[in-house]
Amino acid sequence: MNTVDWLGFIGVFQILLAYTLNVSGRLEKDSLVFILLNLFGAILACLASILMKYIPFIVLEGVWSIVSFIALIKKRKQTGNKNYQELL
Repeated sequence: MNTVDWLGFIGVFQILLAYTLNVSGRLEKDSLVFILLNLFGAILACLASILMKYIPFIVLEGVWSIVSFIALIKKRKQTGNKNYQELL
């Protein structure tokens, strides 16, 4: 596997990990960990898609990144200056 494959693999793994943990009840959809796994996973998958020049996944992962970033901003506004452990 080359570098682009690894970027895509790690990104998709993070997204699937977040989904699996959420569906199994181990991670809430509004938890900071869930949001960050989705955000960084989508960014990595989008970067890999850009490097491969695969437009459909650039759009998919780009939108996924934006939605996750918006969720992160909302989470920050909701929690204010709470303790880091409370955010998880």
